[in-house]
Amino acid sequence: MRTDQPRERGHLRTLLTLAPYLWPKGELGLRLRVVASLVLLVFAKAANVVVPIAFARAVDALAPEAGVAAGIAVVPIALVLAYGLLRLTSSAFNEARDAIFVKVQARAMRRIALQVFQHLHALSLRFHLDRQTGGLSRVLERGTRGMTFVLDFLLFNIVPTIFEILLVAAILWGMFDFSFSFVILVTVGIYIAFTLMFTEWRLRFRRAMNDTDTEANTRAVDSLLNFETVKYFGNERHEARRYDASMERYERAYSRSEVSLNALNFGQQAVIAVGLTVVMMMAAGRVSGGGMTVGDFVLVNTYMIQLFQPLNFLGFAYREIKQGLVDMEAMFALMREDREVADAPGAPALVATGGEVRFENVRFGYRPDREILKGVSFTVPPGRTLAIVGPTGAGKSTISRLLFRFYDATGGRVLIDGQDVREVQQDSVRAAIGVVPQDTVLFNDTIRYNIAYGRPGATQEEVEAAARAAQVHDFVLRLPDGYDTKVGERGLKLSGGEKQRVAIARTLLKNPRIVILDEATSALDTRTEQDIQAALRDAARGRTTLVIAHRLSTVVDADEILVLQEGQVAERGSHAALIAADGLYAAMWRRQSEAVAAAEAAAAAQAAEAATGIQAAEAAKGIQAASKLPA
Repeated sequence: MRTDQPRERGHLRTLLTLAPYLWPKGELGLRLRVVASLVLLVFAKAANVVVPIAFARAVDALAPEAGVAAGIAVVPIALVLAYGLLRLTSSAFNEARDAIFVKVQARAMRRIALQVFQHLHALSLRFHLDRQTGGLSRVLERGTRGMTFVLDFLLFNIVPTIFEILLVAAILWGMFDFSFSFVILVTVGIYIAFTLMFTEWRLRFRRAMNDTDTEANTRAVDSLLNFETVKYFGNERHEARRYDASMERYERAYSRSEVSLNALNFGQQAVIAVGLTVVMMMAAGRVSGGGMTVGDFVLVNTYMIQLFQPLNFLGFAYREIKQGLVDMEAMFALMREDREVADAPGAPALVATGGEVRFENVRFGYRPDREILKGVSFTVPPGRTLAIVGPTGAGKSTISRLLFRFYDATGGRVLIDGQDVREVQQDSVRAAIGVVPQDTVLFNDTIRYNIAYGRPGATQEEVEAAARAAQVHDFVLRLPDGYDTKVGERGLKLSGGEKQRVAIARTLLKNPRIVILDEATSALDTRTEQDIQAALRDAARGRTTLVIAHRLSTVVDADEILVLQEGQVAERGSHAALIAADGLYAAMWRRQSEAVAAAEAAAAAQAAEAATGIQAAEAAKGIQAASKLPA
């Protein structure tokens, strides 16, 4: 995933992508909330602009020359009350605006996050094999947070502030003359230009912070996910050095960002001070000349302060808005990732009846320059078992991925009950197939949840029945928390055999028409393997079964065995027929038999050696005891 691509795109596209979520189609209630929020925004700014006028008139009314007696100060009191009421009204409008709009904002965040989540699950296996989980999670986190910043600062900070500036300039022009409006507009213009240019320059440090933060998070998550591997090789210090190297770069970027922020703040205050001084000098001259009252002097000062208070956050708001747009663009870019495997428009659902599987001259390669399958053809009749064996890299697992439609064949056809899997809905294909993978990964939840994942909503009795069939029920009952036992991240609290039995139970609970066993018993001991093989045979009865295996002892009962070599079918037939043919399969069988015999002989020798050692130790103890007896 390219990290520089979002920066090259215009922010306008991001805002246009966001707009439909803020004006949702068919949601009259949410649209009314948007309109009400905008109306309240205008009211709030109007009340805020009138506040200094009420304050100035109260000052004039309280001036000594006004001749107001202490006991009859009705007009000043009314103006002070009006001043307080206007401030309260402005605040009330702002809070009501936020309260009304928050549901629109939350709904937009929810829908966008859901669409991204759904799209990520719809992307091909190729994308997920290339992804970096830590970096991807950061993109999603920053994208949703960036949307909050953009809406809060752009809609309710920047735009209202600009509206207020123009309104104040018009009021001062009308009350006095254009010179005050001109100075204010020039000061604000210089302030905004300086802030935007300086903040744009500072963005490089912010981007460096984000990049190094993503890198550090990716390394941390990757290291923690591979905790056992780190321990196996004693590489804790190596991982700490890699993480610290990323954090060191983050430290440098963060320091530069903060120092440049200090410079920005000083420059902003300098512009404000100069502009405020010029305006106050002009107002003071008018007051001394009788052209303005003291209240007018206060009015101008109040307007200046009131305008520059929100502008103090302009640099921060601009940076956050721009960074929010960048983060949102990165998230929206995920939604534009091409779905390599997509359903054809109007594709029907697969109608799985018997479960016949047929490959017709199937060709496929993960890369155009490296073909894995080179015209593979076979048929598995309903209810029969086909075993696929062969050396590593022959294309065994690729067959299961094509059948499950993780990828589409580049040539030939893959059919289920006579229907091309490319012409039917993916969900219906996967609903008809159950897979027990070689590398079983479980959710960080309970054993019950992981088994019931095969059919969400299954009852406890159904879960336990599947667990018994997979020879895992008794093991679960021996655990202190039983089926409520947490299996840990990726199931690391369970042994390899226990995880695989949970995966088998999950597939049995799904009750599919077609079952794929990808080295389903590779992590089990011999006795457990035999028990589960028997259970799998019972579960596979009446279902089409594909067994992908390295250990040939697990496929001797298959109806047909397919031997792959370099992406082509080298041999096919039953176990007995292939042994009699004395070809590739027979050679593989002999090598594995010899390896098993050698392992058994080594184990027997080790046991005999241990027994001899025990006998020698007991004999030595006997001699030692006899030597202590009295003569």
